Amino acid sequence: MLFTCPGTVARGGGAKGSRQKGRQPCVDIHCHVHFPLADDMVKNVFKREDEPGFKFANSLTRETNRKHQENVRICLTSVEQRLRDMDKMGIEIQALSCSPGQFMYSLDAKWGRKVARAVNENLAAIVERHPDRFVALANVPLQAPDVAAEELQYCVRKLGFRGVEIGTNVAGQEISRGRDKFWSTVQKLGVMVFLHPNGFTEGARFSDHYFGNAIGMPLDTTVALSHLVFDGVLERFPKLRIVAAHGGGFASHYPGRFDHVWKARADARTVLKKKPSKSFAQLYFDTLVFDREQLRHLVNLWGVDRILTGTDYPFDMGWYDPRGFVEGCNFLSRTDKGKILGANAAKLLRIRLPR
Repeated sequence: MLFTCPGTVARGGGAKGSRQKGRQPCVDIHCHVHFPLADDMVKNVFKREDEPGFKFANSLTRETNRKHQENVRICLTSVEQRLRDMDKMGIEIQALSCSPGQFMYSLDAKWGRKVARAVNENLAAIVERHPDRFVALANVPLQAPDVAAEELQYCVRKLGFRGVEIGTNVAGQEISRGRDKFWSTVQKLGVMVFLHPNGFTEGARFSDHYFGNAIGMPLDTTVALSHLVFDGVLERFPKLRIVAAHGGGFASHYPGRFDHVWKARADARTVLKKKPSKSFAQLYFDTLVFDREQLRHLVNLWGVDRILTGTDYPFDMGWYDPRGFVEGCNFLSRTDKGKILGANAAKLLRIRLPR
């Protein structure tokens, strides 16, 4: 199913009204909101054409993306449309995060702070109006780690946000390097991190067939997760709770090779003290893999407690029957299905779900 869309503390997170009797609650960890006014703020200083998704795309992809953005604009901006679609999908609560195109990590710290604050105040207003249906994940200017840490503290302590969404690279730089101030703040606050790519930074070979998304997105997640592990971020901050979009890309299915290179070569052990699979086991992954056998592999590798429902609403690379996807997994017990549908996310997001 594809969608054809015609200042107070915003705590959020109660499941009321929308829940059908006897149905296990569903929490969508992967869904996006776009705030057009934030784009207008930086139209003279931010170049959209330099973003990987535009830069490494052929003319057909650019035109298809333009039409798609027009099609889903109301879904990205209208809360009323979003609520109707949530009810159709059987989703009680969404954890709202901004569209990856609004990371804007190429901006300087001043503009990055302004854009992030505008995006966050919009998310807070949505949660304030519908606290039973939404919680929010902050957008932060990760190009300036100190400022990012400050913005996250503001969102969590003043606005009641439950986590933060970040990209898989910062204008081509690794999120694992030079940002311990941010990671330390995340761990201290005890909030969830949702890791989402915005295309692959060196994607010239991906310009055809929408490979920039189909391959580039999970590949950039793979590179980011691998650096977080091998650069020792997860060892230094063992209480981090990072949820990787799109099932964690390719990295989540490859622990054997990572462990082998760490054992076999000194240049793979320059930072990491324990085998990589120990750090990978700290991660969480969403269900957006489109195939039940791939989901089974994630469950077998990392355990059912590490998997959360994600739809990628409202984009065309999303999956909009999350209940049918999970409930059709005959390798899962009813209890395990309930964990993946909502209980795991509720634990990370501090949401109280009805029994």
